Amino acid sequence: MNAPMHIPLQRRIALPTGDLTVTIEHGADEVDALLGFAARNNARRGFLFLSKVLGKHWPCTPSSMLAVHERLAAGVPASEGPVVFIAMAETAIGLGQGVFEAWLRVHPHQEALFLHTTRYRVGDGELIEFEEAHSHAPRQFLHAPVEPSLRSLLLAARTLVLVDDEASTGNTFVNLANACRRLNPGIERVHLATIVNFMGSAATEGLDERFGLPVTSGALVEGEFSFTPGALPPEAGAAQRYDHEAERGASPAFGRLGLTRALNAPKVLATRLKHEFARTDRVLVLGTGEFMHPALLLAASLQSLGMAVSVQSTTRSPILTWGAVSHALDFEDNYGEGIANYLYNVAPGQYDHVLLCHETAPNAALQTLAKTLNARLFHFQSEDHVEEVPVR
Repeated sequence: MNAPMHIPLQRRIALPTGDLTVTIEHGADEVDALLGFAARNNARRGFLFLSKVLGKHWPCTPSSMLAVHERLAAGVPASEGPVVFIAMAETAIGLGQGVFEAWLRVHPHQEALFLHTTRYRVGDGELIEFEEAHSHAPRQFLHAPVEPSLRSLLLAARTLVLVDDEASTGNTFVNLANACRRLNPGIERVHLATIVNFMGSAATEGLDERFGLPVTSGALVEGEFSFTPGALPPEAGAAQRYDHEAERGASPAFGRLGLTRALNAPKVLATRLKHEFARTDRVLVLGTGEFMHPALLLAASLQSLGMAVSVQSTTRSPILTWGAVSHALDFEDNYGEGIANYLYNVAPGQYDHVLLCHETAPNAALQTLAKTLNARLFHFQSEDHVEEVPVR
């Protein structure tokens, strides 16, 4: 008996910024649970594949995020020697850190290093720069670890795992891999871990040639897309003002300079907060910019105690209120670049409690956002030192 013919799912989405067509080859049965579509206020790319399990532009439960981390970690091929995981700023920092920690739980005795890219300088160590061309903030940096054992691990790695929420062209992955190979020419293979892969089967099969290395990929949804730009609205202001000398308050403690273990969850804080909330209260744990994963760990701790919790993060990405974005707030960024930051699909008063988590020192931008959301501020000075900041 012949196997039933596989028929791809095709969708056409008329965005305010143009026409998007997506063809789903694999994962069509869960695409609506994982993905929405939005319009970006960006002349480089007028559309956005908006993940519903990323905790960035869409509020989601900690358990759904952790499940995605485990699925993507399970797709990383077995390999010998040290493995380096790199998460892409800013959107996929939490995703990459979660995939790394899920992989560690299954491979506790294999050497591995986690780093995430950033748009901020931490300290005065070596910076590796590369470009995310379609981004509204195209300059990205990877800090080479300054701690000798972590730097040695990076230089000894043979496998590079690059994590992002989506792959559409693969160009950013190629740029980052090339930058890493200039530092470590001994890298032998690359794995791409993404929630969605819209590069198309031909481009995916041609990754070995583009990278000059054996490349594997793992995604929950696979297919391809085409986009015909339409009339774009006036572009939003600059989303990046990098200053080499500026102190932005970005912490070295959470992944920019390298980690070899999972971060500790703030369980003591979660237990204290649980006793302050009613069991039926709706709680949002909100990360800020690149500071995402500790917010998830707090949210997951609260959920494990029986609370109804969602987790999300603010962003620098300008998105139109349309499609998968029903509400938008804009405010000053707490890193002090003087650029607009945004929060999507969250309206003031929507939650009984909002816990705003940040790595930067308390400042006026955080105070203003906390007042807008009637939120409480929690300053993570390290993973084990979290201080509640009065909102005035």
